[in-house]
Amino acid sequence: MKWRIRTASMFLVMTMILLAVGLAVGFFFGNILIGLIIMFAIALIFNTYAYFFSKKRALKANKVRIVTEAEEPRLYRIVKNVADKAGVPMPEVGVSPLPMPNAFATGRNPKNAAVVATRGLLDILPDDELEGVIAHEMAHVKNRDILVMSIASTMAAVLSYLAIYARLVFLFGNNRNAYGILVVMVLSILVPIAALLVQLGVSRSREYLADETGAKMTGNPRALARALQSIEKGVSSPRNEYSNTSYADMWISDPVRKKSVFKRLFSTHPPIDDRIAKLNALAAKMESSPKQTDPFKKGKAGAY
Repeated sequence: MKWRIRTASMFLVMTMILLAVGLAVGFFFGNILIGLIIMFAIALIFNTYAYFFSKKRALKANKVRIVTEAEEPRLYRIVKNVADKAGVPMPEVGVSPLPMPNAFATGRNPKNAAVVATRGLLDILPDDELEGVIAHEMAHVKNRDILVMSIASTMAAVLSYLAIYARLVFLFGNNRNAYGILVVMVLSILVPIAALLVQLGVSRSREYLADETGAKMTGNPRALARALQSIEKGVSSPRNEYSNTSYADMWISDPVRKKSVFKRLFSTHPPIDDRIAKLNALAAKMESSPKQTDPFKKGKAGAY
């Protein structure tokens, strides 16, 4: 519940920023209502595009091939077992040729989802750990995280583009004054940074939620913890450089290696040590309550 509250709070902040930018745009036009209407229209167009086409773009960008049970029996069997436990429709199963061990889920809803594993992941993980990873990705599907993150990234993109637009309006318009300069500075610098931080905060909170939800699906949090250790080691290898930053937030482990004091603040994923610690704590709690009813038996829990 706390992760859902945190995500909702972040979206509230993003919405407030959008409204503030809309007011600022309206100021340049001399009509606040026009600014809000423009903001709403742009956000609607971007969100509609992200809703219907984000899956296709993600699969193509990462060279994913949708496979059948005959082609990938092990992966297909594990995905089907986890889907049954989660109570969601069987998603499409995809394999990316990337040697980097990783996985992601995409699709606007459970009926339109795809779960993808890289060839590198399939080569290094035993079945129980692979099941933990797939359960994490299925949790993203069940919790509607793909839709949540598509909206968050779209809102951030809208804010960044509008900040640039506001700067151009001011530079080439006739309404230049000290107050306008202040507004443009805020829009051009602070708003895109604030939007990015909120987007990344949403991404990190959904990763924690997917870890918890997926671990409860399998009843084996420690298997996912071990998998995360192996994945992080493989992702960190200099041989597995990944530069497609547009899709970094989708993977179970951040594929973009950042060397900066701001790494944690500007990361799409929580620190791997924190995730492993939380999973081991969850395992200890579950082990101390062996008679606890499986919340996913009927496939009703976990939806956002």
